[in-house]
Amino acid sequence: MKIEELTAKVLNENPSMDRYKLAIAVAKRSEELDNGATSKLSVNSSSIKSTDLALMEIAEGLISIEGFNDSKH
Repeated sequence: MKIEELTAKVLNENPSMDRYKLAIAVAKRSEELDNGATSKLSVNSSSIKSTDLALMEIAEGLISIEGFNDSKH
């Protein structure tokens, strides 16, 4: 899936998140991956950039992003 499609998927499924918040989440997860965290996807992560991998994990719902939930229930 293309990066644009992954981004659209995340934003459509998380209405309280905007592109800025998504960028922060991707950067944080990417940093974790760069520092040795294991990917939650079953792909060869050495051939994929950490930022792309982070976005894919978020789009698949494998990474919980705290603080971006809508507090109005």
